[in-house]
Amino acid sequence: MVGISLLTLVPGAVGGSEVYARELLRALAVHGELEYRVLLPTLAPDAAGGLPHEVATEYPASRGTAGRLRAMTQAALRPGRLEDRLRGARPVHFPLTVPVPRVAAPAVVTLHDVQHRDLPSLFSAGERAFRAVAYDRAARRAAAVIVPTEFVRERAVACLGLDPTRVHVVAHGVDHERFRPGDGAREPFLLYPAKGWPHKNHALLFEALPRIRAARPELRLVVTGFDGDVPEGVERRGHVLPDELAGLYRRAAALVFPSRYEGFGQPPLEAMACGCPVAASRAGSLPEVCGDAAVLFDPDDPAAIAAGVLEALDRAEELRSRGLVRAERFTWAASARGHEAVYAAVG
Repeated sequence: MVGISLLTLVPGAVGGSEVYARELLRALAVHGELEYRVLLPTLAPDAAGGLPHEVATEYPASRGTAGRLRAMTQAALRPGRLEDRLRGARPVHFPLTVPVPRVAAPAVVTLHDVQHRDLPSLFSAGERAFRAVAYDRAARRAAAVIVPTEFVRERAVACLGLDPTRVHVVAHGVDHERFRPGDGAREPFLLYPAKGWPHKNHALLFEALPRIRAARPELRLVVTGFDGDVPEGVERRGHVLPDELAGLYRRAAALVFPSRYEGFGQPPLEAMACGCPVAASRAGSLPEVCGDAAVLFDPDDPAAIAAGVLEALDRAEELRSRGLVRAERFTWAASARGHEAVYAAVG
């Protein structure tokens, strides 16, 4: 039996990592061939995706940073009943990296990126110290490490000194039932779905927008998940549900994705699956994920961002066709099978 712990999941707080965890479990419930037991926090009792599960009421889950740290520390030092809930599981997978609770069984951790190593200036000293313990140490001690791209594998081996034979690339998937082409006409707006984290690079996108609108004055920019100040021509949507996001992909003239760092990068693939042209950064994992189905640009140059977006609009039909083909390669069923291969090898 495989154990899976999602105790550190805080809905709405971890972006693409939450999508990964929920979709993986849902795919394992449908396509998996092994037995599972999932441990859930009280904040996310619905996250098991159909797998057998228990809600750990004794884990003091919290939305606040201080409360989360206290809960994780307590569960790591004195796992008690939490460890008992996973007794007999082998291995235990921690999809959100942090190995809570501590277990005696072999651990598999998913390492989503090593951004704190590659872009340390974007993190406070406290955040870097936390990740050094919660992420770096977890990866070094794990029996196996799952990463979503070759980019993360190379950076993890280089930055953390991991044995390459213990690091396994298993790509994420796309929910093709939700993210699919529509019949409606494209509308004059660009879409950027991303939280306001520094590496998401909203500031330079906003700087590039006047250049884009000089050539295409009808265009506006729609941002979701961002709650900061926005300039003229930008519409904030806040948090949107997955079905609403899919509708935006189907209606947008293009997705612009200027992130300076991604371990995977889900939105470009979701957009491609909806037939939306994509312009994305030539940074992190994005060239690997997007392949030849997107226009790539330098995310540190507003002029390059603008030029990339305008090129994507000019090549819309070509990119639509390329994107649909590219997105078909990524399924959660394949991701689930890849995870099970790692579990079987470790267990």
